[in-house]
Amino acid sequence: MPLWLDLLRTPMAAPETPSLRRLRLTWQVLCLSSALVVGLFTPFHRAVGRLAPLAAAMLLFITVTWTAFYLVRKHRADTAFLDAGGSA
Repeated sequence: MPLWLDLLRTPMAAPETPSLRRLRLTWQVLCLSSALVVGLFTPFHRAVGRLAPLAAAMLLFITVTWTAFYLVRKHRADTAFLDAGGSA
């Protein structure tokens, strides 16, 4: 079996709680939204007008903040799981 496939099948972290799942899905939506706003900034600027740069900057700031929040919570959950001697 190729190494990458073996790694996909091996649990690498704690089981995902509903709270962590919501955090992860929100983070993914924020990342996708940021990519779309940056990638399609010209149409976004035409649609929103003069507030487009501020809206894009706020979205990027929220995405960075949420990323830090999610990573801290995920690390805390993984550490607690590993300290408890758990295996998925």
